[in-house]
Amino acid sequence: MAANARTQRKVEILGSIYEPLKLSFLQHADEPLWEKLDRYYNAVKTTILNYQSPTTGLFPIKTCSTCKEAKVRDSLYCAASAWALALAYRRIDDDMGRTHEMEHSAIKCMRGILYCYMRQADKVEQFKQDPSPSKCLHSVFNVDTGDEVHSYSDYHHLQIDAVSLFLLYLVEMICSGLQIIYNTDEVSFIQNLVFCVERAYRVPDYGMWERGSKYNNGSTELHSSSVGLAKAALEAINGFNLFGNQGCSWSVIFVDLDAHNRNRQTLCSLLPRESRSHNTDAALLPTISYPAFAVDDDALYSQTLDKIVRKLRGKYGFKRFLRDGYRTANEDKERRFYKPAEMKVRAVGHI
Repeated sequence: MAANARTQRKVEILGSIYEPLKLSFLQHADEPLWEKLDRYYNAVKTTILNYQSPTTGLFPIKTCSTCKEAKVRDSLYCAASAWALALAYRRIDDDMGRTHEMEHSAIKCMRGILYCYMRQADKVEQFKQDPSPSKCLHSVFNVDTGDEVHSYSDYHHLQIDAVSLFLLYLVEMICSGLQIIYNTDEVSFIQNLVFCVERAYRVPDYGMWERGSKYNNGSTELHSSSVGLAKAALEAINGFNLFGNQGCSWSVIFVDLDAHNRNRQTLCSLLPRESRSHNTDAALLPTISYPAFAVDDDALYSQTLDKIVRKLRGKYGFKRFLRDGYRTANEDKERRFYKPAEMKVRAVGHI
């Protein structure tokens, strides 16, 4: 019985749609460039692009169910993979139309996120006046319609790092020659997003893991990962022309330099910690390395990276943070928040 169960489990794992992404299947010695790109194309096509919404361009958070939710952060990384592959295909002559396909898949996703954001333009104005969790842009949308999915009471939408990541990838993709922004209304909206991100140094949010405090009690904290991504986005978009080479003075985005300096100083004072309750966190990896590269001090970078590796690396990868209870046997799935002192009473979630 046990042997049959293990065999069945092995078959199920091998049948996973994420299996082609293993590097052992993608790397072959002495392989021509076009064959190597074909392997990456098949992996990206089967695991990512086949699930892109034909209406909004967003990507669902689950591919094996009827779930209709799309998270901004997840969709951004999916679009980035297609865009990166398109840059690689530019190096060969006969790309069989794949450069165009990959580029416009990324454009479709970026414009889908922009569409969802612009439908909440009133929330951007409210957030500029009162940066509270009940007046921020939503982070989860319906994958087919772009409608709001969860209310503020049901989901922690205040994630400054997600908005910053959108701005960062927007600049990088336009720099590569993609045309994503079309008119002055969109330019004005992006400028408003910059105004919101500029105050990241003083706006506690829920962070990448959407939990806020490590104690999972519904409270917000000032996260190094959010401040770092905001700093990187502000550096990238300051003086940037959203129309690319075809733009003029009114399509240029400006950043308050004092706000950028405050974000930089706040980030340097927070690191190598993630927040008040998080000693360290895997969310700092995209902040100190790709895609943000937000840390200028080599010593601080090394100290932060060493702390992440030393405290979070395990046998099968990295923990999100110390005593993370997500999807562990000790965590009660019926409760959204932990009880007071629950993290102290028992060690939740050693992975």
